[in-house]
Amino acid sequence: MFGKRLLMLAMLFSFVPVFAAGPSFHPDTTFSGSSLSGWHTIGPAEWRAESGELVATPKQGGGWLVLDRSYQDIGVYTQFRCAGACETGVLLRAEKTPTGMKGIYVALSDPDLPTYSVTIDAQGQIVERNKLRHGGGLERIAPPPSPEAAREFHPPVSTVTLPFTAPDSKLRADDWNQVEILFDANIVRTFLNDGREHGAVGDEGYGPIALYAGGSGEVRFKDLAYKDLGLKVRLPDKTSSNFRKEQLSDFYYSWSSGAADFNHDGVLDIVSGPYLYYGPDYTRSREMYLAESVNPSTKFAGDAWMDFPADFTGDGWADVVTVSYGGANGGVFLYVNPKGEERRWEKFKVVPDVQSEIAVMRDVDGDSKPEIVYMGGGQVRYAKPDPANPTGQWIVHNVSEKGYATAHGIGVGDVNGDGRVDIVNPYGWWEQPARAATRRLGPTIRKRLAAMGAASWAAA
Repeated sequence: MFGKRLLMLAMLFSFVPVFAAGPSFHPDTTFSGSSLSGWHTIGPAEWRAESGELVATPKQGGGWLVLDRSYQDIGVYTQFRCAGACETGVLLRAEKTPTGMKGIYVALSDPDLPTYSVTIDAQGQIVERNKLRHGGGLERIAPPPSPEAAREFHPPVSTVTLPFTAPDSKLRADDWNQVEILFDANIVRTFLNDGREHGAVGDEGYGPIALYAGGSGEVRFKDLAYKDLGLKVRLPDKTSSNFRKEQLSDFYYSWSSGAADFNHDGVLDIVSGPYLYYGPDYTRSREMYLAESVNPSTKFAGDAWMDFPADFTGDGWADVVTVSYGGANGGVFLYVNPKGEERRWEKFKVVPDVQSEIAVMRDVDGDSKPEIVYMGGGQVRYAKPDPANPTGQWIVHNVSEKGYATAHGIGVGDVNGDGRVDIVNPYGWWEQPARAATRRLGPTIRKRLAAMGAASWAAA
């Protein structure tokens, strides 16, 4: 059973550890220098770099070596040696607070490898730590705890004499140990000396990694390597010399896609559902929100029926609006571009009621900014952000009376050639009145014949 679990995890996560020395992932960075460039210290501990090793002598209370770069989903590998009564560990997603910082701390000098949510003061002292609940296994995203899951987890102890002896993966005091930590979504997975997974459920966050040296006794780290797990890379598809085909995703996440320069490199990128695919080759991708694949045989991709990129917040960076049909889970959702930070985007529900399975993004009112045209509450509508509060509730304009909304079919264009944008759906079309002060569509429905000539719509 254990072998099957390892195989399934290897299929689900390309970074699952195997029983071999070194990290299971291909690192973005491996520390091999003799300076602390790119790092800074917090708290009373002396840090130095020598011949590819990071060495710390803790002082009263201990201290941290903090990376200058921030991450969200990250893989960390290192070998460490904790001499004497030292205490050491790795802090992940270290976020600044008004009084210091907070983050998720993996205690490496404890044989049980517990993981904590910690609060750290401005002097680098851990002033609060709360042990995280167990999680992991085959799950990528841990659900909320149940009463049963709240109990302390203890792995089963086998009473069977096995035909082989598993390698000793226990913590080796005053000796070198190797550890790999994978923090993806809300699960921290720690593997000590190629042993079993120690899993814990953490919180969303974004920040640097940090190494800790406390207690008494020297701490050494070597072969330190880390990787941004949020950035996915796939090889380009090859077809022929005359045509290029590229499959962006292996699974079904969304019904739609859009294009904008999300990272300000001058090249168009693609958004589709939870993923951003970076141009010009589109082999690199990053999550905009936590990705959960959907079985297309049994379920719709409910998170993103439509994707519309534009600068909705007015800060010069392209955001994304997703429009989803369906009850309490439906609506218009704004994802705000974090402006170069390599993290998932903040989400805001800006319109609560959407009953159409299609929407259109166009500049309806002539202000050179796009609006979302859709149907909700039984009416044809368009919505636009409030310039004073773009992440709050958007301004909704009712175009039709109640009763004219449909699930499918909506369009925007100048139907009568008067230079103003009109809106059409299966019932007819709504002419935009010539009221420049309000730029609001009137309630008049023009009588038009259906394409097949068999039906007509009466004026409102």
